[in-house]
Amino acid sequence: MTLFGLAAPLFLARGEDTPVAGDREIAGPLSLERPGAFGALYSRTLFAAAGDDALPADAPDLIGIVGRLGDGAVALVRLADGSSRTIGIGESVDGWRLDALAIDAASFTRGGRQIRVAIATDDVSRAEEPPQ
Repeated sequence: MTLFGLAAPLFLARGEDTPVAGDREIAGPLSLERPGAFGALYSRTLFAAAGDDALPADAPDLIGIVGRLGDGAVALVRLADGSSRTIGIGESVDGWRLDALAIDAASFTRGGRQIRVAIATDDVSRAEEPPQ
């Protein structure tokens, strides 16, 4: 071990220049204000899409994803009339073009606007119990 390695702990441990909490006044808790221009960033959820977080009323209703991602998977969407349809990447439904699929969501675009639609988790998509 070098001489510096032995001297450094002794130098740091002498403590005569270190202020003690009892010798000075301790301030209360800090209050942080959100900057005006960046306030909206703090109120958004993490990993949310830029812009308006609400989906448009006519956004596709994603029921599920069928197949292997990256190997011909398709999105199962519910149409306005209650029926369902499968669409592949590049195909459109109600003017929304399917761009990408993830394990729990799909990305659609229309007119330059991009949205991410998560799989619907309402009670309609759950299996019903058989009659007894």
